[in-house]
Amino acid sequence: MCRRAVLLSAALTSAACGSGGGITQPPPVTTPPGASVSVVVYYDENGNGVMDPNEQARLPQVEVMVGGRTARTETPSGRAVVQGIPSGTHGVAINPATLPPFYTAGATGATVTVPPDATATPIPLPARLRIGGNRTNVYMAFGDSITKGEGDASGVGYPGRLQTKLRAHFGDGEVVNRGADGTNSGEAVERLLRNIRPTQPAITLVLYGTNDWNDVPCQDHPPCDVVKNLRRVIDEVKGADSLPFLATLPPVNPVLAGADRNLWVESTNTSLKQLAREEGAFVVDLYQAFRLQGGDVSRFFSDHVHPNAAGYEVMAEAFFQAIALGREAPSASSRTPALFVRPR
Repeated sequence: MCRRAVLLSAALTSAACGSGGGITQPPPVTTPPGASVSVVVYYDENGNGVMDPNEQARLPQVEVMVGGRTARTETPSGRAVVQGIPSGTHGVAINPATLPPFYTAGATGATVTVPPDATATPIPLPARLRIGGNRTNVYMAFGDSITKGEGDASGVGYPGRLQTKLRAHFGDGEVVNRGADGTNSGEAVERLLRNIRPTQPAITLVLYGTNDWNDVPCQDHPPCDVVKNLRRVIDEVKGADSLPFLATLPPVNPVLAGADRNLWVESTNTSLKQLAREEGAFVVDLYQAFRLQGGDVSRFFSDHVHPNAAGYEVMAEAFFQAIALGREAPSASSRTPALFVRPR
């Protein structure tokens, strides 16, 4: 009996030491010594350096710095808690490299003395956009029938889906749809001049060129006049103090439109990316966003060129990640499992 007790005791001791598959406890979470400082990054719409009551937009996923320590702001509050701040007076600042495209950090000269008042409100840090007198938090989706949302049974297209994402992330945002059926890049300049001044968007999302394929001589000489035309569009956007995002052309349905047309799309997109670099526009790589979904992309289309609801979700996510996170192309991890279901 004693021998069995000794053996049992030895076995339990061995398990507790980690050999033989015993249960191990996770390491404790440690907080760096020092104080915690709360910060909020907001969109300073009027540029006065004050977080006014009507300024509701916040900037998540931005790095803030206090006393040599950093933290990222949360979604959707735009707040961050920087921990482990040593005693003394420290500057409080935004890391400008982590701001979304076109945003700049406002000059605040903010400081905090540690240990802080336990009842202190978060320190506000402003971020700005240079948009002249345009309407804050307004985005203009500008393009052809793909922008309009043709092929989506709900009629929402990518602009409506994008608006939902922007509001959930920033806390504000309106996407105005200015898509027109059957138009090509040659008609884009005239259409832009009729739309941008009345709309006064802070940001303009340009997606044009798919219909230029219908000009038969263009099929053998990409990008034809697409780059020349869209260069004028971007120049007009900037001249109106709006901020340009230029999208690559999405692929066409390889089953119904054929491989040659997608080769034309790829060649045109190479030129569009170069155009964006030259003009200071931010690229939204829709073509790559579809490729990252894997498999046969025909499942994302309602006909030869127009996406279905799943395809427009891919587009909306690509625009969102460009605007909010500064990603030219979405990461592969952004794929939605539902998008892998092949329609019957």
